[in-house]
Amino acid sequence: MKQRTLKQEVSISGKALHTGEEVTLTLKPAPVDTGYVFRRIDLYGKPEIRPAANLVSDLTRNTTIESGHTKLHTIEHVLASLRGSGIDNVYVELNASEPPILDGSAKEFVRIIKEAQPIEQDNDRDYFVLREPVCITEGDRSLIALPYNGFKITCTSADDRGHHSQYLSIEIDPESFMEEIASARTFVVYEDIEPLMKLGKIRGGSLDSAVVLKGDKVLTKEPLRFKDEFVRHKILDIVGDLTLLGKPVKAHIIAALPGHKINAALTKRMAELDLAAAAPPAKNGAAKTTSATARKAAEAPKTVLVTHETEMDVRRVLDTIPHRYPFVMIDRVVEFNGKDELTAIKNVTINEPYFTGHFPGRPVMPGVLQLEAMAQAAGILMLRIMNERNLIAFFMSADKVKFRRPVEPGDQIEIKIKMLKTRGRKLAHASGQCLVGGKVVSSADLMFTVVDTGQEV
Repeated sequence: MKQRTLKQEVSISGKALHTGEEVTLTLKPAPVDTGYVFRRIDLYGKPEIRPAANLVSDLTRNTTIESGHTKLHTIEHVLASLRGSGIDNVYVELNASEPPILDGSAKEFVRIIKEAQPIEQDNDRDYFVLREPVCITEGDRSLIALPYNGFKITCTSADDRGHHSQYLSIEIDPESFMEEIASARTFVVYEDIEPLMKLGKIRGGSLDSAVVLKGDKVLTKEPLRFKDEFVRHKILDIVGDLTLLGKPVKAHIIAALPGHKINAALTKRMAELDLAAAAPPAKNGAAKTTSATARKAAEAPKTVLVTHETEMDVRRVLDTIPHRYPFVMIDRVVEFNGKDELTAIKNVTINEPYFTGHFPGRPVMPGVLQLEAMAQAAGILMLRIMNERNLIAFFMSADKVKFRRPVEPGDQIEIKIKMLKTRGRKLAHASGQCLVGGKVVSSADLMFTVVDTGQEV
């Protein structure tokens, strides 16, 4: 089966469930093999996150992923809509940390996906094919994944008080998902509302975006859409959470009282199996790669080649170093002078987060961050010399550090790096200077090492 994307971009707006913010979500076409890329257009540099099981950071009534200082909350309905509708490649732009909750289901997301006109692409779709059974248990909750030539979910669900027990077994494909699962709304037990609000959750919740269960009563602004709407929504959440595998799944999932926490545990375990299966066989009697080692390699940031460029804009800087907001200390590389020297710039604005406490009334850029800027620039230069993919330069030590003048908002720092010595392909020494208006404000000799993204340091 071929991969699919959207023919045109489409947007939808509404209020986020947990933050209560007004937010606009835009879906855009993406090339083959892109997968799902979320882009926070409200943040500097428009940081991107590719949803993955190892990025999950919070599972309290939603699925939250985090990469560096960039977070995305409550993405499971969007992910379920894309996977359930058979979309493989798309850019998802958000101007806040959380998509709109809308009516509490995936119905409106599916509607705009249809409106954007799904189209086939040239490459074949890559599936996650389960090869062996996987079982996760947590008290009276359990999830079992069985090898299966298709995608099927069998689910028994109930609310936390044991009312409204429901059961459904269904083959998941675009037609069944759109017709039988997408419009099932989220639900909450009435007694849980106040504790959730005290946790800072459901600030944007209402009867427009959820069904409320109070004992055996159902409180809703409209009749239930299915007599077993609650178990259908649990299946929707499973589809969304399994999307963190990064591929459409071929497996039969048997779920008893599922929730985001146990869904995430199953997804992580299946991801480990996939990585272990993809690891190359051991040679010369070396020990086989363990799933934990494979997982660590997959979690490490990936970098790209820095070869014949004469300069680098901020996008290429972000491609090359693993740092993200608020720790990116280079805005641009303006010049490479041969193999051993470069000049970069860092624009210092009053919006820098460290000025809040350093110092109120007299903002001054911390000297240690000037040192970090030199280290990041030196790392880029070393990666250019190495000319290999998926390497990271780790700053190890500094000598002859001097801070000569304060750096204040409005200054533009010119960062000059010169490579002094390299030891094989591992260690390097460089000298660095930070200048403002042609005058040196700080300087240091730097030592760092270069390692593969999957290598322990």
